[in-house]
Amino acid sequence: MRAPHPPPPGRSAELRRRFAEEARCERPDLSTLCLLVGAAADGALDEAGMDAAQVELDRLAGELPYRPGSPRAWALALRGLLGERYGFHGVPGDYRRLESSLLHEVLRRRRGLPILLSVVWLEVARRAGAPVYGVALPGHFVVGFGEAEGQVLADPFDGGRVLTGADAELLVAGATGAPLDTSMLAPADTLDVVLRVLNNVRAWSAARPEHSGVGLWAVELSLLLPSHPARLRYERARLLVQRGEFAAGAGELEAYAEVVAAVDEGAAAQVRGEARAARAMLN
Repeated sequence: MRAPHPPPPGRSAELRRRFAEEARCERPDLSTLCLLVGAAADGALDEAGMDAAQVELDRLAGELPYRPGSPRAWALALRGLLGERYGFHGVPGDYRRLESSLLHEVLRRRRGLPILLSVVWLEVARRAGAPVYGVALPGHFVVGFGEAEGQVLADPFDGGRVLTGADAELLVAGATGAPLDTSMLAPADTLDVVLRVLNNVRAWSAARPEHSGVGLWAVELSLLLPSHPARLRYERARLLVQRGEFAAGAGELEAYAEVVAAVDEGAAAQVRGEARAARAMLN
């Protein structure tokens, strides 16, 4: 598919400023951050569209018929509303679509990747007062309800199917080949969720070199998070070179080499070599 048309430079700069500001709040808002990611991808998503997405999440929360008492009752109520009545779910083909990682498009299509469908579940459930949180199982994001002793997991990608312990073990084994560890069931931090969303965008772009611009903005948003892998700076530099911005890319490679040199001089020398090759492209 074709990627959405990105916003103009001035709008992009403003979105990044707001993204960085929200990410550094004491309690960053997941839906706001995901909608800012969507606006960075899709120039058609304006302020009215972002507000409409928040209103839709509020509306869905208002359609829950009651306040369930137990974690399982909450999970079943959300499944009934989002999975059954509104048909939110995912299929394998959604992994090939960029809009599957954009919250406003997931709300419109009612389809998406596991993590974005989980964001819908989380935001609707949170607004309704549920004891809900994300659970970042390896390779498959789900939602959890309740405390550890009585934890109930649901899989929004599968329409909100309530998972047994064996189901969770199969998901982890299928993704990693390793057994389920209880540490994998811990609530996911909001900024970790956002970074994982951006990782999915970067993976989509990496498989499609003609969309390197998508990878670039996803890396640049990731770098605005308070905590992020240092190697993202290297990825940004290589994307700049790939896009023909040889001087800028070489400068970033050289700066990254200085950081790496403190721990691995051999790796730093290799990065400096890449910087020289990029500068040679200018001649």
